[in-house]
Amino acid sequence: MEIDTLDRRIVHALRIDGRAGWREIGAVLGVSDQTVARRYRRLRENAGVRVVGIANPIRLGYEMWTLRLHTAPDRAIPLAEALARRGDTGWVSLFSGGTEITCQVRVPAHADRETLLLQRLPRTPGLISVSAHCLIHQYVGGAVGPDRRDDALTRTEIAALTPTDGPEPLGAPPSPLALSPADGALLEALVRDGRAGYTELAAATGWPESTVRRRMRELRRSGALYYDVEVRPQVFGFSAPVMLWLTVAPARLAAVGAALAGHEEVVFAAATTGATNLMATVVCRDMAAFYRYLTERVSGLDGVDRVESAPLLRHVKQLGPAVPSM
Repeated sequence: MEIDTLDRRIVHALRIDGRAGWREIGAVLGVSDQTVARRYRRLRENAGVRVVGIANPIRLGYEMWTLRLHTAPDRAIPLAEALARRGDTGWVSLFSGGTEITCQVRVPAHADRETLLLQRLPRTPGLISVSAHCLIHQYVGGAVGPDRRDDALTRTEIAALTPTDGPEPLGAPPSPLALSPADGALLEALVRDGRAGYTELAAATGWPESTVRRRMRELRRSGALYYDVEVRPQVFGFSAPVMLWLTVAPARLAAVGAALAGHEEVVFAAATTGATNLMATVVCRDMAAFYRYLTERVSGLDGVDRVESAPLLRHVKQLGPAVPSM
């Protein structure tokens, strides 16, 4: 599928406000609402673009863990697909030619971590090793903010699309926000389709549409709910997504994390526990561009002692429930 400038502008607009109306987006972009709606349907069907409403695990008091699983080559896909079917996983991805799986797991902070993370892994022959890394600070990506490759809109256009019900600035970390069962049903519907209509959301929750609207505003303003956009980087001309695992001197960890957050190639970066203490997802045009990024930008970061890289083969699951690959 060919992606043109208008497609990129629509995706950028949706990253700013995933539930902005087609008329609102069209007015800012200078096209009709029918054109925006038609382009989004085409992007969703042919380019894997999907708006997803996501519960912010940090605001809800969850811990985020990244699992690295090394497998025999013929067992990676079945294991990845089993992990993708779990409701507590996200970003289930195949790396290193199909011998490594990386996935994120959301765990209640008070839970028995060993039981949830290790004992409940699918009993799959060919699983060679597992390492678990708790994310202790996030620098960029997800609820922290979109990546810096979104440059299709001007500052004026971004300001016009920025929602007024965004999260309030926070001082000290607030107490975890408790959710009701109906909130859970609402979030389950939004993670399937962040642009689901209020009639559909009312049916999922059993609430009147007015209650759905009010609760969505409350959750968004509290920071418990945010919207993101799934894309296939290759469709947009980025054929070299790579996971980096860095070993950084503790005294330089915050500075290196902040530096990575300023790199347009980095779409996610977080400090972690484990043998390596910083992980990042880098998306480059091609492997030659990744080489330049590694040798010209990462090499200049003071405190980085070691870098391990793993090229992405494919995502089995991204932000929302897994969808068939195309």
